[in-house]
Amino acid sequence: MAQSYPVESGANRDFAADPTIRRNASKLSASDKLVEAMIEEEGVRYEVYRDVAGYPTVGVGHLVLPQDNLRVGDRISHQRAVSLLERDLAKAEKIARRLLGDLPVNQHEFDALVDLAFNVGEGNLSRKRSPRLNRAIASADYNAIADELSYTTAAGRVANGLINRSRRRTQIFAKNDYSDPRTA
Repeated sequence: MAQSYPVESGANRDFAADPTIRRNASKLSASDKLVEAMIEEEGVRYEVYRDVAGYPTVGVGHLVLPQDNLRVGDRISHQRAVSLLERDLAKAEKIARRLLGDLPVNQHEFDALVDLAFNVGEGNLSRKRSPRLNRAIASADYNAIADELSYTTAAGRVANGLINRSRRRTQIFAKNDYSDPRTA
């Protein structure tokens, strides 16, 4: 059984797993370091805007859903932005766990896959749309998984922000490095 060490962190993140031991994704949650990196990448926007693909978005990259009762130009509170992020993270964690199945991962590897799920959605991670990623996971080929974390297009066009996000995600997965690669 992996040892855990106490860390200063937010709710539901009271212990960090030993980074040298891979564990089942069912035992992991997105780390505070990932949340900080996501906020750096996405920013926090309190007014609904259209993202690079033209979708209404608000908060920390939250894709506005019909049940949100929001339109472009509407404003939300900081607390609602936090609530939307927590909901979206929980969904992305579930997607990453389903994608990984029984494959053990380190915290940083799990974080990279949570970021991927958050950023591109479950449909884009299906066997049909991401066959190489799914094969790499099935064969426990961690290097090949790292090679498949790049998603750079939105609405059929390459987006610089997605290029940078993909670089950071790969760096998180392969090197346990959450820093912004644009500042290195």
